[in-house]
Amino acid sequence: MIRFFTEDIKFTLSQKIPTRQWLTRLATREGFSVGELNYIFCSDEYLLQVNREYLEHDYYTDIITFDNSEEENRLEGDIFVSIDRVRDNAQQLQIAEEQELRRVLAHGLLHLCGFGDKTDDEVALMRRKEEESLASWEG
Repeated sequence: MIRFFTEDIKFTLSQKIPTRQWLTRLATREGFSVGELNYIFCSDEYLLQVNREYLEHDYYTDIITFDNSEEENRLEGDIFVSIDRVRDNAQQLQIAEEQELRRVLAHGLLHLCGFGDKTDDEVALMRRKEEESLASWEG
């Protein structure tokens, strides 16, 4: 079950059902099923605090993914998304906020599928997977 929450902001995800279906298809395409998967939409400041407290990083980010999976090939986790960062990224990239949000949602799910973004090769693969994910959106 994919669920969406907000923490310290007013935000409503449009197209919740198509988004759940799309994310489930992305997981299936990567060979995974979805268990308890929570997306938590929050502010920059909230996510900065999470970053400091749990990862000991002192910088803003658009997403932090916590993997709670216990079974092989079954995704479970909490994915925190800064709506402030998503909006800023979209403005900088001159794309629609909805498109950037979908990229970030896919990015978190891809992390749970085992894709990283620490090395240049990992970043290149992650970007390709994100693009494939965005191309498969049917909302």
